[in-house]
Amino acid sequence: MLDVCLLGTGGMMPLPRRWLTALMTRYNGSSLLIDCGEGTQLAIKEAGLSFNPIDIICFTHYHADHISGLPGLLLTMGNADRTEPVTMIGPKGLERVVESLRVIAPELPFKIQYIELTDSMQTINLKGYEIEAYKVNHNVICYAYNIKINRQGKFMVEKALENNIEKEYWSKLQKGDIIELEDRTLYPEMVLGETRKGLKVSYCTDTRPTENIPLMVKDADLLICEGMYGEKDKLKKAKEYKHMTFYEAAEIAKKAEVKEMWLTHYSPSLIRAEEFMDDVREIFENSHPGKDGKSVTLMFEE
Repeated sequence: MLDVCLLGTGGMMPLPRRWLTALMTRYNGSSLLIDCGEGTQLAIKEAGLSFNPIDIICFTHYHADHISGLPGLLLTMGNADRTEPVTMIGPKGLERVVESLRVIAPELPFKIQYIELTDSMQTINLKGYEIEAYKVNHNVICYAYNIKINRQGKFMVEKALENNIEKEYWSKLQKGDIIELEDRTLYPEMVLGETRKGLKVSYCTDTRPTENIPLMVKDADLLICEGMYGEKDKLKKAKEYKHMTFYEAAEIAKKAEVKEMWLTHYSPSLIRAEEFMDDVREIFENSHPGKDGKSVTLMFEE
């Protein structure tokens, strides 16, 4: 299973009842954070989540509302006695940006490992997550992310016996190890059935609609998508500042045939997102306004 928590839903600046957009996922004891604007620490505390298991932090881009909360978060993680490395993923310039912010958080008891994105699409495997990062269309270099949990086939005793594999190797092969013996090589597929359906969460914000977004979020169990404006007369403004409206997000969800969509990254002027949802649901029925702390546990199909 994969736990998903939308920590905040605001764009541009935090408000008294709305934190800046950030997402946390939890899988197999490891937490992943996407974006870390001002107030993200408080959002994490309000959601009842922990700082210490955060192993991966991804950044969509380097506007302040997506990264300015990082120094404080790092200090808090350090004060929680974390010593394991933290991996950060983001567009080119990541190390320079983070090290500049670390002027006010210079001493940490853990190392930071950097993965800078330079291609239009990159895949990274860490801590059981398959992270797909792909470029979108904002007024600075910006990436959206798919967080995928792949699921291998079931262990099949019959298959192991048919392939004359000794029981002492079953456990390692089931974990995905390849075993080199003197007379042969053993592969996991020699004891496993067909790959089963995994889980996929897509997080896409600060962009205009592009041709590749529906392709990348195709069949997601959950799409968390920017909806900067709910007012239909704000389309011109959305185009000018390279953001999306509720209705453009719904068209993407419909085209990509996702299971469910949450809207996020609201303009500070947008007070009651629910007021616009009837029109949004006419485009994509399973649409929901994101709310700070909104969470779900996604389960594997049996």
